[in-house]
Amino acid sequence: MSQQTQQQSALSFENTEIAFRSKSNADLNKAYWLFKIIANNFLTNIGPPVTNFALRAGLPIKGLIRSTIFNHFCGGETIDGCVPAIERLANQQVGTILDYSVEGEDTEQVFDDTCQEILRTVAYAKTNPNISFSVFKPTGLGRFDLFEKVNAKQPLTPEETSEYERVKQRVERICQTCFDNGVKVLIDAEHSWIQDAIDDIALDMMRRYNRNAPVVYNTYQLYRHDKLASLQADYYLAETDGFFLGAKMVRGAYMEIERARAKEMGYPSPIQPDKEASDRDYNLAVLFCLDHLDRVGFMAGTHNEASSKLLAEEMDKRQLPHNHPHIFFAQLLGMSDNLSFNLAEVGYNVVKYMPYGPVKAVMPYLFRRAQENTSVAGQTGRELSLITKEKRRRKSGK
Repeated sequence: MSQQTQQQSALSFENTEIAFRSKSNADLNKAYWLFKIIANNFLTNIGPPVTNFALRAGLPIKGLIRSTIFNHFCGGETIDGCVPAIERLANQQVGTILDYSVEGEDTEQVFDDTCQEILRTVAYAKTNPNISFSVFKPTGLGRFDLFEKVNAKQPLTPEETSEYERVKQRVERICQTCFDNGVKVLIDAEHSWIQDAIDDIALDMMRRYNRNAPVVYNTYQLYRHDKLASLQADYYLAETDGFFLGAKMVRGAYMEIERARAKEMGYPSPIQPDKEASDRDYNLAVLFCLDHLDRVGFMAGTHNEASSKLLAEEMDKRQLPHNHPHIFFAQLLGMSDNLSFNLAEVGYNVVKYMPYGPVKAVMPYLFRRAQENTSVAGQTGRELSLITKEKRRRKSGK
């Protein structure tokens, strides 16, 4: 039996000893109570307005937020503040994606500042082998309304044309810097009604910087019924034009908003009819990328155990090395540690998204994480069951 076959046979997403190796008993207890609170829909729903009010009123709750939900889902407030969390992941062979998660601002100064901060993550990644990806959210570099107008192919004013050029310049500066420094970069997905404009920019960046290897990765949300076809079309374009397709595949994060907007505005929903359809297209996308690995670099961004197992098993069937440079698994910090650390334990390339930024500024991100945990069927219950299992294992001394 080959070493890789032995490793595959050892892969289990039920191994809580490996999943929670870096957590003390106190850490486990904190995580248990945090997910218990998140599981309470009432608290999740009233938490955002109450917390926002308290922050605006200057009430002293930042310390409470920092020691609970912030510490669980974020690496720190600055790049330097993330170093201990980066090292903890690296100790279990898991890499980091530093994700500057400040949201909700839309001035040119803030867009320039965000660009500069992302460039700092690239500079840091060059010095730290535990960070091989940078990432940015397009609406962190330009106005949502501007993307919406471009996406709808509405004519821009001269001022808006100049503004959009600045957006594209920020994107190009980040991609060029990543290319120059040997750092891969992920372009996050957004709402469907601005995504076409973002896809156009992403493909343009791939044409420029993915000639020799996948450097720029666009994101494909497979909870949309049209995104498997988009992925395939982009691959054939890459093949024709002679560049590598970089693809990060996720299920998606805006389902309720997308369906509500489609209903309100009277157009067909872009969202899959059911979870089974999303799962089917996600797994087909994984297989498609594996079938064309000579010209595709991809990241399976998923908390879904079945999809993660499918990719791991397919790699072994095809006799691909676990650390193949074109294949990465990714999960969010603070979630699905049973996937991340068990995959890394047997040699797969695994990275965690590590959000960071000032506590107040990353609250929209944290609220979204909490709400997604309650809306994704079984996610919170799964986290709680694994934590409970590990607590029992430690108590029994096994």
